[in-house]
Amino acid sequence: MGRAFEFRKERKFKRWSKMSKVFTRLGKEIVMAVKIGGPDPDTNAKLRTVIQNAKGASMPKDRIEAAIARASNKEEKDYEEITYEGYGPHGVAVIVETATDNLNRTVANIRHYFTKAGGSLGTSGSVSFMFERKAVFRFSKGNWDMEELELELIDFGLEDIDENEGEIFIYTEFENFGNMQKALEDRDIEVISADFQRFPMSLTELTPEQEEEVNKMIERIEEDDDVNHVYHNMA
Repeated sequence: MGRAFEFRKERKFKRWSKMSKVFTRLGKEIVMAVKIGGPDPDTNAKLRTVIQNAKGASMPKDRIEAAIARASNKEEKDYEEITYEGYGPHGVAVIVETATDNLNRTVANIRHYFTKAGGSLGTSGSVSFMFERKAVFRFSKGNWDMEELELELIDFGLEDIDENEGEIFIYTEFENFGNMQKALEDRDIEVISADFQRFPMSLTELTPEQEEEVNKMIERIEEDDDVNHVYHNMA
């Protein structure tokens, strides 16, 4: 069938693999939210947000419901959120956010990824000061006027607003997540996703060859089932 077919097939498998990983992460987040605040999204704001994110990621309804049911079972595993910090090749700062039911396994794996790439796993706080943590909301632009929306939301902690491909992105301080979430709900804005992201305050410039080394390490880390997000300050 030719190389073009093989290339398309490889890309499709990668996309399916990525979707599967996203669904696994969201499933864990649902379990953690239910165990903390119960299975009713009307009274559990955290669960309501995760379900919203799952729908935005096209996670099947039956998988969402199965995760909620599974979390209500007392025998279901408890997951712990752990953040690891360190330096990758060429001094690139890296933060790895995980959710795990086995701390020993996770820390051993993360340390291995750093060490194998020529980097080093650091202690808590060793690189996090180089990043700002923001709450990011994403929703369809619809009929909203950007300037009007900005004026309406500035009192709820709005720091920045951006539009890309028919979607609006709202950025606010980590502490203002709840205020902004309520402000959007009060305006009947259907949020596609709402989460926390880390943004580097300065960037490290590398050569293309060095970038490739760092990207290989990041890809290996992202493939780990315990890993939720990886952030870095590579330009």
